[in-house]
Amino acid sequence: MNSLHLEVSDPGSILLLLQDLADLPCTLVQQKLNKYFQNVTGAKVAFLAPILFETEEMVIHVVGEKILDRELRFPVSWQVINHALHRAVKQRKSMAQNITELDQELLQHLRSVVDVAPNLFLSIPIQHPIKDHIALVVCLVDYENKEDAEHNCTKFVQECFRYCLGLLLSTLRCQEEARLKIQCQNLLAVSRKLFMRLGDLSDLLREIMAEARKLTNAERCSLFLLDLEQQDLVAKVFDGVVTGKTVKEMRISLNQGIAGHVATSGKLLNIRNAYSHPLFYRGIDDVTGFKTRNILCFPIRDEERIIGVAQLCNKMDGLYFDVFDEEVATAFSIYCGISIMHSIVYKKIQDAQARNKLSNELMMYHMQQVEDEAVQALLNCRDDHNIKDFDQFHFSPRNIPYRHMPCYVLKMFRDLGFIDHWKIKRTTLARFILYVKKGYRDAPYHNWVHAFSVAHFAYLMIKNLELIGDLYMSHLQALVFLVSCLCHDIDHRGTNNSFQTKCGTVLASLYSSEGSVMERHHLAQSMCILNTEGCNIFESLTSEEYSEALDLLRNNILATDLASHFRNVDKQQAIICRGYAKDNLDQRKQLHAMFMTCCDLSDQTKTWKVSKKTAEQIYDEFFSQGDLEKSMGTAPIEMMDRERASIPDLQVQFITNLVLPLFTNLATLFPLTEQLVNVIKDNREVWKVVKSLFQKYSQKGTTGMDILLDPRLDEEIDKTFNSLAGNSEGSPEQETSEQKASCDCRPSEMNSTEVMPESN
Repeated sequence: MNSLHLEVSDPGSILLLLQDLADLPCTLVQQKLNKYFQNVTGAKVAFLAPILFETEEMVIHVVGEKILDRELRFPVSWQVINHALHRAVKQRKSMAQNITELDQELLQHLRSVVDVAPNLFLSIPIQHPIKDHIALVVCLVDYENKEDAEHNCTKFVQECFRYCLGLLLSTLRCQEEARLKIQCQNLLAVSRKLFMRLGDLSDLLREIMAEARKLTNAERCSLFLLDLEQQDLVAKVFDGVVTGKTVKEMRISLNQGIAGHVATSGKLLNIRNAYSHPLFYRGIDDVTGFKTRNILCFPIRDEERIIGVAQLCNKMDGLYFDVFDEEVATAFSIYCGISIMHSIVYKKIQDAQARNKLSNELMMYHMQQVEDEAVQALLNCRDDHNIKDFDQFHFSPRNIPYRHMPCYVLKMFRDLGFIDHWKIKRTTLARFILYVKKGYRDAPYHNWVHAFSVAHFAYLMIKNLELIGDLYMSHLQALVFLVSCLCHDIDHRGTNNSFQTKCGTVLASLYSSEGSVMERHHLAQSMCILNTEGCNIFESLTSEEYSEALDLLRNNILATDLASHFRNVDKQQAIICRGYAKDNLDQRKQLHAMFMTCCDLSDQTKTWKVSKKTAEQIYDEFFSQGDLEKSMGTAPIEMMDRERASIPDLQVQFITNLVLPLFTNLATLFPLTEQLVNVIKDNREVWKVVKSLFQKYSQKGTTGMDILLDPRLDEEIDKTFNSLAGNSEGSPEQETSEQKASCDCRPSEMNSTEVMPESN
């Protein structure tokens, strides 16, 4: 039918149309109406833009006869609509306008269904028959006879909708209800997934980002949690951000950027063109190479307040995020907030349960308290405690009788002047020492004897290298240095950090998120002893000194994790090479960390027989862990597998790559310790000789640990060196010290596979 000869009122045609529309879904109803209007008006394309009064949205499902894969939704208040369809709504009259005023995404659909680029379109508003608002806008694109037919087209469309509007609105309402049902089902499915991740906040945040992307079909999602104390937004889990270095966390100030604006205002922000928005920071795009086109940023709330912000980037199936995406995001944010807060509370409950379990475990292990009689017995010991060369670097503290070791700890505190300088009560110090001794388990290597040896080396350094007098340490730093060495392995279980993490132990559940699982536990146990009644040797310190002492204790004990040493070894090397600046606080911290590692590895500086005995204890502990891992169905790394480990090779690698560079740096700074470097080199030579002897014993079917314990090995070593040197001066007893092939050579914590094979 040609629009020039159109009869405005044609009840017959409208009745046939109504009959054709019966029992059809909303999209097919609109498709048939569009086709009908195109036929009777000669328009190249017709489309309907119903207005959802409740949400103040304009929605387009069909353009011409093309049903859109994703409906277009616009708030009626959007500026882009004010230039086109909304003008007709606002003025409630038909308006002919330039096609370029339409939304860009809508224009793309129009151009996909017509052969020639359209120029004009006619907007015809349809009044709701009952309510005082416009129900929809009918658009006729490039209609015929622009000047004569506008009036007739408007009348015809309005006349048609006197009969069809109710049917269209009913089908539209059904479609919206179906959409809301699907949305609710999707959100319920998402909430089910989220609540399955409550046990791990990082997993939960990853799941939230994945589901947010899926619900809105976004390319990327960033999620920031609010840190009220620092007034920052913090992201610790990232979605597809690739940079040249590993980023542990990203912080954004609350008063900066899009996320900061949303967090402070509490209002969702939908940005169509990110680069033109004044709040957008393009620096991250420049670093990552990612191109941000559009952003949907919304707040995440719990029941009381904003706890974070989610930021979606780049709509993948459209030009920008629409009102439907805003609705989904707003609803989704409620589930996010509830699940995040529940995860945080759940983590606190888990930590409390883990601490309670750990407390019960420790209570059972250390059932008895230190009695006053034991304290008095320590203080009243009648031994003169005057073993020769106790204050010399070549002295082995393992030669001290076990029962007298607490007495010699008292001697170290007294000789260094700590008792008088800090006015430490002798009963408090004695009780502290006995509690520390009780805190160590009977592990093959990481036990009280090891702690005593490490503390003795700290004593030697403070005394012989004059660390206080030469301003390498303050009096307080020296006191905490000795205490740190004494406490640095309290309650060690004979297994390393990797084992704790892989097995998901109580300690791992408490500390794995922070790293250095065992070291943090040693620190916590040290604090428990200090807080035990009658044990606080820091009680005479001022509040400032006390706070500093606890910080030093933390830094020192955490520094005994070899993973920490490997992270800082380059900095320490640079300090030694360029010259140590005693007034530089960062350099002093690095140097003290190096001192802790030296003390922890000090068994390497003793004679061959001492170092060999230490190696026996270390590999006994290593192989025990390896046996435990095998019983759990896990293959241990080579150095912990008694059937595969080559002890001499491991020792040579360990000395060459870790111990020797460490003590060479110490000797560069303190030439007095050059003697230690020589002993370490001698011990390495013995291990090289031992390697050939191991091969000979292995051919006879003897395994590594049995070879090390065989008394004939020492005899053959002596013979070998005597034949090489021609006299007793070649004896390894005079030339060596070694090992602690791991002192805290906790294999999985070593960052270099060159130090111990497969150490990670």
